[in-house]
Amino acid sequence: MPADVIHLVRHGEVENPKRILYGRLEGYGLSELGHRMAEAAARALGGHPITALYSSPLQRARESAAPWTAAFGLEPHIDERLIEPANRFEGKRMDRATLLNPMHWPWMVNPARPSWGEAFASIADRMLAAMTDAHQRTEGGEVVMVSHQLPIWMAHRAISGTRLAHDPRARRCALSSITSFAWRDGAFTEIGYQDPGAELGETPIDLGAV
Repeated sequence: MPADVIHLVRHGEVENPKRILYGRLEGYGLSELGHRMAEAAARALGGHPITALYSSPLQRARESAAPWTAAFGLEPHIDERLIEPANRFEGKRMDRATLLNPMHWPWMVNPARPSWGEAFASIADRMLAAMTDAHQRTEGGEVVMVSHQLPIWMAHRAISGTRLAHDPRARRCALSSITSFAWRDGAFTEIGYQDPGAELGETPIDLGAV
C-alpha cells in the first residue's frame, strides 16, 4: 500500500551574514537558530509513522534533514527535483540598488513566468512528480521531503488549483514549516500546515528566496 501522507518541510534559517540571495550557491548551511528550527520541525511530527525521508541536495536542506534521521532512523534519499530553482539574482543583495540597476531590468520583464529564473510551471511539475514517486514507492506510513520555499509554494498552489504566478510576499511557507498532503481519490489534497519554528520565540532571517 502506498504512503498515506507527504510532508513538505522547508529548511531552517541559513547562516547568511552578507544577506544575499544564496540560491544554489555552495557553502550556505544552517545557522545555530536554523539547526534548532530543524529540530523543532522533527519534534512536531514525533509519533507519526514516518517511513521515508527525502532531501534536496543543497547543504541547508541536508542539514535540516539530519534531525529527522536522528528521530526516525531514516537516511535521506537525495532528490534533485526538490532543489531551489535557478535564479539570475543569485549572489546579489535584493535591495533597491539591485532592482533599479538597468542591467537587471531584462530579468524582470515577465514576473508571471518568472523571467529571472526557472518557470513556475516547471517547478510545480518537478515537485508533483517527486511527490507522486515518493507516494508510490513508499509502502505505507508518511513521507518527509525537505525542500525550499518556492518549490513547496508551487506544490501548494498547483494542488489547490491556484494560479502559479503570485506575489512572493504573500507566501505561507515559513522556515522549517511543514505543509502536509494526503493522497485521496487519485490526487493530492492539502491537509495541514504547521510552523514549528515559531515556538522558539525568535525571528529568523529569511532572505534567500525570490
